[in-house]
Amino acid sequence: MVKQLQNYQYAKYIPSSPSIGGTTVTDPLHVHLSFGYPSTHLFPLIELNRAASNAILNHGEHALHYSGAEGPAKIREWIKHRSKIRSIYVDQNQIITTAGAMQAIDLAAKVLLNPDDEVWVEEPTYFNALQSFRMTGAKIKSFPIDEHGVQVDLIEEALVKARKLNKKIPKLLYCMPNFHNPTGVSLSLERRKKLAHLAYEYNFYILEDDAYSELSFKNRYLPAIYSFAEERVIYVGTFSKIIAPGIRLGWMIANEKVLQNTHLLMLGSQTNPFTQEIIASLLEEITFEDHLERLILTYRQKRDIMLESIKTSFGDDVTFVVPEGGFFLWLNFHPEVDTANFANEAFRRGVSIVEGKPFFETNQGANQLRLCFSYCNEEQIRRGIKILADAYYAYYE
Repeated sequence: MVKQLQNYQYAKYIPSSPSIGGTTVTDPLHVHLSFGYPSTHLFPLIELNRAASNAILNHGEHALHYSGAEGPAKIREWIKHRSKIRSIYVDQNQIITTAGAMQAIDLAAKVLLNPDDEVWVEEPTYFNALQSFRMTGAKIKSFPIDEHGVQVDLIEEALVKARKLNKKIPKLLYCMPNFHNPTGVSLSLERRKKLAHLAYEYNFYILEDDAYSELSFKNRYLPAIYSFAEERVIYVGTFSKIIAPGIRLGWMIANEKVLQNTHLLMLGSQTNPFTQEIIASLLEEITFEDHLERLILTYRQKRDIMLESIKTSFGDDVTFVVPEGGFFLWLNFHPEVDTANFANEAFRRGVSIVEGKPFFETNQGANQLRLCFSYCNEEQIRRGIKILADAYYAYYE
């Protein structure tokens, strides 16, 4: 007997659009300039193999239990010491490990936001964070970015106006201060201090998403916003960009009340203790500074190749800010250009990119797109940019 399924009403907050930023294309010649991924050949495979063996042979009886062995404590200790380069000085009990940075962002949103609360964001901003904020039912307001990061003076003007008119103050402001996704810019020191001051004055939290700060091509580390407002900043970091994304390990640094509520949302669960045991063993084995230097050298070279290729293929038809770290380059076309008009043609020819619109809450970004230089090899970057330019000029010439 064939059963007839009736229509079923799923949760209203489930996104109606597919995931952004990747493709399912398996053609080895396809160039994935859309992927916000690290370079595969930089994964420390040999060291991870030894670390995994050590974790299971020497610590498996404890590491495979709910609470794990010594790995989680060692990971928090490593985060504690490494955070000092960003002027963050905390105890282990101020750190929670999470399943990647995105879980930390999502947990922070759920801890802080109720339906109709306001969350303020940079424009453009990370599309998955936007989706997380939407799912809380919060209202999103955006503020533009320039070459020095989000324009904090406009945020201050909006706060002054909201207070004067007795309108809602944001519960949360989401910010990526270092090598921003998608624009690649960094927030100036002056603006970091100002934003921290505003968080105290107007009593809102800043969610500081710092996924790319280790990948500074000039080895410069500005103080985290957290360092200026410990009680009003939730700091988020990740191992995805510096070890491998598949381990799904990130962290949150926050005050006691935020962490208490986060633990409640996690239902008391420890984030994958066995994975933490492996990464703790890895970090004890490798010289992290040497590992990081290899990453930075590779990504800086790839960035330079992409810049050279863009200048050769597009000339003065695009503008961009040169990123001093991270994974991304943000291309600005002439105002009349809509990147959707040639993105599909570029894809058909063998290169994928991410159009600008998904990074905006408002109806902007049509003449912009994001490129990732970290994932593809040098030949793919050159070929991919050439294909992209051919698709563009086929439509606009």
